[in-house]
Amino acid sequence: MFRGLLRALDGLRKTLHLLLLLMIFGTLLVASRGSVPLIPRSAALVVAPAGRIVEEESGDPLQRAWDRASGSAPQETRLRDLIDTVDRARDDDRIRALVLDLNELEGGGLPALQDLARSIDWFRESGKKVYAWGEVFDQRQYYLAAHADEVYLDPFGFVLLEGYGYFRTYLRGALDKLAVDVHVFKVGSHKSFADTFTRSDMSPEDREQTAIWLGALWAGYRSDVAAARKLEAAAIQAYADEAAAGVRSSGGDLAQYALARGLVDGLKTRGEFEQIVAAVAGTDDDTGSYRAADWAAYLTELRSERLLERRGERGVDVIVAAGEILDGEQPPGTVGGDTLAGLLREARNDESTAAVVLRIDSPGGSMMASEVIRREVAALRAAGKPVVASMGTVAASGGYYIAMDADRILAAPTTITGSIGVFAIVATFQRTLAKIGVTNDGFGTTVLSGAARPDRELEPPVREILQASVEHAYRTFVDNVARARKRRPEEIESLAQGRVWSGVDAHAAGIVDELGDVDDAIAEAARLAGLDEGYDVRWVEHRLSWQELLAMRLQEATAGLVGGLLPQRPALPGLDAALTEARGLLTLAAQRRPVYLCRCRVE
Repeated sequence: MFRGLLRALDGLRKTLHLLLLLMIFGTLLVASRGSVPLIPRSAALVVAPAGRIVEEESGDPLQRAWDRASGSAPQETRLRDLIDTVDRARDDDRIRALVLDLNELEGGGLPALQDLARSIDWFRESGKKVYAWGEVFDQRQYYLAAHADEVYLDPFGFVLLEGYGYFRTYLRGALDKLAVDVHVFKVGSHKSFADTFTRSDMSPEDREQTAIWLGALWAGYRSDVAAARKLEAAAIQAYADEAAAGVRSSGGDLAQYALARGLVDGLKTRGEFEQIVAAVAGTDDDTGSYRAADWAAYLTELRSERLLERRGERGVDVIVAAGEILDGEQPPGTVGGDTLAGLLREARNDESTAAVVLRIDSPGGSMMASEVIRREVAALRAAGKPVVASMGTVAASGGYYIAMDADRILAAPTTITGSIGVFAIVATFQRTLAKIGVTNDGFGTTVLSGAARPDRELEPPVREILQASVEHAYRTFVDNVARARKRRPEEIESLAQGRVWSGVDAHAAGIVDELGDVDDAIAEAARLAGLDEGYDVRWVEHRLSWQELLAMRLQEATAGLVGGLLPQRPALPGLDAALTEARGLLTLAAQRRPVYLCRCRVE
């Protein structure tokens, strides 16, 4: 009775919410009649990614849409939205130039930045110019800025290139003082995640592998930026290594140092930069600046057009697996084993789906959830539908596990992958509690009774079970990779042991088939499916009810109108990502079973 009443009240709440949105939307449309169109006939498109660039935005889609509508600063920007916007603007006669506003960009893996940079380069091939200006450029911001035709820096600004680093906090000393017993069960000499709890410094094996894959990332960054700026890669290295002497020779002027080294084309104030763009895009009579088109409004227009497009009969579905892999149903920003398996199952049963691209940006996670997903990938292939795995910033451990049964695996040269290894962690606090006089005692009918209690010592039989389980999970991992890659287990064993690989090295080792981006993966999937040109490409997302979808579209549509009426709430840099990571770690730790996870993301 009470459940029925609660469901009825929830339904009433959603209905009232929709009615309120419709009223607001209608009022704003009437009020905005006769106003200036959101996209001027001649303008520069301002691309302004905010927060981290991600494959899939995390959290509730409705809440994200409302945040945009109310003017709250987003903490994430979807990579595909940025690429689609830039690609469409290339052939849009209204768009005369592209302006990169990177001040709010806070993060993004190098493969994601490379994908967006390729889109910017393609835009430039149309003959339209790309401009970038910043008060400050950090390393990620500068990577994109370097691909502009003209890069300007504020006279009081600087360009910060610090290279890549991978530093961890080690808790062994603190745990010893707190009398916390951390039991680690693992297979893989290079499987270093648990070192956080068992060591006070980096292990030699971890230091060795980290130097290799970090070096590959930095080499990719240097060569890309040098090519974009028509410099030598050594000049990018020297900019960082010789910064102290260079800044002194520039009289302490950081902006002059960047200009002297060729990283920027000029030092301009914001007003001076706006006049440069206005000479190409035209002047806005109201502001005196250049005529600008907001990229979010442009994206909304693009989405509206796509709703009216006639769909082809068969196409390629792109399904994203972004975030830590967890059991069951999970929200966007994490990979739920049941959630992703459900999307793959729908693609298998959908006659209009000819092939699937599984786009992966995940460090792994739950062994069980990874296996649930792998089975659905295998089922797709058994149904005669090709599957191509496309690796983004990271596809390691469980992220590699869900990719291995695909027909083809593509990775970016700077993708972080591999980490074929397993671990489990159990922490007990009986000694900690004893320090304050808290003890535990009782009776159990078997040696396993009370084994899951964190206030009891882990009994030897339980330790044996966990270690045997981890060893079995590792053998299963290696054997499955060998089967999927058509290699002998001994060959895979030499590549495993938890070792982390860059995309380039993984390709050389044969655990990745090709180097390429998601567009290459889509083309390969279409080829395997025998599709003709003009096939559909559908980015499949978490399913929303029609009420939720309508509400989200209304909120997005009113974003440009409502946003200016409400004060913006500043984002807390990195907070969402930190909370999501903490949640994932706590969830995995609570499961007390083997985990396929690699803590190897770097930006």
